[in-house]
Amino acid sequence: MLIPHTLLEPETLARLLEDFVTRDGTDNGYEASLEQRTERLLRQLDKGEVVIVYHPDTGDTSLAHRRDVPADMLEQYDA
Repeated sequence: MLIPHTLLEPETLARLLEDFVTRDGTDNGYEASLEQRTERLLRQLDKGEVVIVYHPDTGDTSLAHRRDVPADMLEQYDA
């Protein structure tokens, strides 16, 4: 299930973004601050390049590049 980031409370969204950019393997050697990394990710969400994916079976939430999301999920999200 895709969740529009605009439906999240600002504090919840900020924590989600911070959690994502501080995970192991997400720095890719890039020397940006936490704030810069979360701002970049927020811009990608605003542009629709990245989407929030909620997994109801596990209760987990993740972020995915739009290109990696199945077309049928995107159709429902964009409707």
